[in-house]
Amino acid sequence: MVFNTIGFFEFLAVVLALFYTSPLRLRRYVLLFASYYFYGSWNAKFIVLLLTLTVIDYTAGIWIPRFAPGPKRKAVLILSLVANLGFLGFFKYYNFLASNLAVLAGKPDNAFYLNIVLPLGISFHTFQSISYVVDVYRGEQEPVRDPIDYALYICFFPQLVAGPIVRARNFFHDLFHWTAPAVDDLSRGIFMIGLGLVKKMAFADQFAKVANSYFGHVAERQGWLPAWSGALAFGLQIYFDFAGYTDIAIGVAKLFGFHFPPNFRRPYLAASITDFWRRWHISLSSWLRDYLYIPLGGNRGSQLATYRNLMLTMLLGGLWHGASWNFMIWGGYHGALLSVERSLPGRQKADDISPRPSWSAQSLSYPFRALLTFLLVLVGWVFFRAANLTESVAVLRQMFHGHKGLPLLEPWHMGLALGSLAVALFEEKLDWFERLMDAPVLVRAAALGCMLFCLVVFGVIDTAIPFVYFQF
Repeated sequence: MVFNTIGFFEFLAVVLALFYTSPLRLRRYVLLFASYYFYGSWNAKFIVLLLTLTVIDYTAGIWIPRFAPGPKRKAVLILSLVANLGFLGFFKYYNFLASNLAVLAGKPDNAFYLNIVLPLGISFHTFQSISYVVDVYRGEQEPVRDPIDYALYICFFPQLVAGPIVRARNFFHDLFHWTAPAVDDLSRGIFMIGLGLVKKMAFADQFAKVANSYFGHVAERQGWLPAWSGALAFGLQIYFDFAGYTDIAIGVAKLFGFHFPPNFRRPYLAASITDFWRRWHISLSSWLRDYLYIPLGGNRGSQLATYRNLMLTMLLGGLWHGASWNFMIWGGYHGALLSVERSLPGRQKADDISPRPSWSAQSLSYPFRALLTFLLVLVGWVFFRAANLTESVAVLRQMFHGHKGLPLLEPWHMGLALGSLAVALFEEKLDWFERLMDAPVLVRAAALGCMLFCLVVFGVIDTAIPFVYFQF
């Protein structure tokens, strides 16, 4: 059951009806049952895994405050981390490690292979659960006493599969102080769902067809124009795909009275790689900052130690996305770019991975810095999208050393891209979404009509193009 299907909206309508017609004390049970049903509709067997991790971390949260700071308290934290990372490591990384060990042992790379199915959303709910236990250990989060409340935090269906990664303090504030959403929240929720569908079906899936055509036949698409076309198509696909999913998740949560933080802030307008990571997948970048980069030492030590911390954070961030050398290289590539930026004169003193914007659009150099940043990001996306390292090298060779070739993007594709750029600039400068929410009813109705028009004209209905982050 995915967000861009009629089946999901039928499910959502039923859950909303049950939620608002049930007594207040029963509504969390409605959401909990609906969330497990939502997850089980993909593969019911993995509900057992989800429940197991929920019990482990709920218990850890209860036990940690019972011990004074010291070895016993730390042991409970370590047991929780081992369980979470152990499950994640087995399902996500076993075959990657096994294939590399087999090659080192001179055996076929599938000699130790196991037929493992990756549980849907395991990377997201694992990180969310870890953040809760660590916050309880640090004294920044009160332990949740009711197991139903904690289970709902882990499995709440709008963000269960692909985030955003919601901090416990935000979720439980909404849950424990729940109030019926105001008309403004409902309006925003509906608009965000509509906007997310447009991003996914009218933009992401159109560019996905081009990206799949190129990366599925790299050897046949020779030349720098096809290579850059494929990289650009995927760069636009992954943004609109993931941002679209996030918009729908945030919008659906608003319909139930929950407020998720933004996960994207126009990342392709960033004027540096540092700024890009303040705008891209904010819930993950802030998680990496708070639970990995800063505990490693952040920028509090020597320059060399800061570069090491950046590289380790981004390498592990790359590995979080997938078990392959391509993802490791992608993470290392961004870690290297962050380190280079850090070494430049006038570098910022703030932690390098944080969600605070930093550039001034008034600067004359901004367009050139933004374009350079975007091109550097596109080069990195090649490692993210290509099937393997050999294919990545072949694509990069074509991008920088191939003959001209034929472009894969049609003029109307470029029209979509330029139109979205104009909208992003308008939002960055004038905050059009907030203005739209305060506009008269007729203006909002016209905006919804424009969304419907985009879906009818450009929308792709193809379940063979899944949400990109479902694989993580």
